[in-house]
Amino acid sequence: MPSSPIIVVTGLPRSGTSLMMRMLHLGGVELITDGVRSADSDNPRGYYEFEPVKRLPEGDTSWLQDAAGKAVKIVSGLVEHLPDQYRYRIILVTRETAEVLASQRKMLLRRGEDPDTVPEETMARLLAKHLERTRRWLKSQPNVSMIEVAYHDAVADPQSTAAQVAQLVARDLDVDRMASAVDPSLYRNRLTP
Repeated sequence: MPSSPIIVVTGLPRSGTSLMMRMLHLGGVELITDGVRSADSDNPRGYYEFEPVKRLPEGDTSWLQDAAGKAVKIVSGLVEHLPDQYRYRIILVTRETAEVLASQRKMLLRRGEDPDTVPEETMARLLAKHLERTRRWLKSQPNVSMIEVAYHDAVADPQSTAAQVAQLVARDLDVDRMASAVDPSLYRNRLTP
């Protein structure tokens, strides 16, 4: 088992996980990314993804042996496939479901994909149920310490959010640089001012 816990940023797609990865990077945490998915108009500062994460359900976890003390982004639908022989510090990033759905819709339309394959009300219920199941699972794991960060709060008060994250990972991170990662102009699809 690695001496340092693995830092995992998780949440629904379009919930602010890329922002959290950027905050960790600026704070001084080494990231596990591969640059396969490059920045675009939906995420102008990048996605911070790592393709092997998608193979967690098949048991492809060999890359975790070198992940101690580093941060990796894992979408919430895959986080329960993390093996229990490692310790994790997990940051669950949440966002208003309506904002997530609006952001996903715009991204799908830009890609020329149909955003209406599932009715929005049904999708909102499914996402809420999924997040609650994920929260319960994370809280039940003895090898997991976690915090939940609301995207809205991270944008409104980046300094406090950065301090919370630094406390969770128990490292001397550059909180000011972390807070500087937040660009309020990138908070699109906002429900409330």
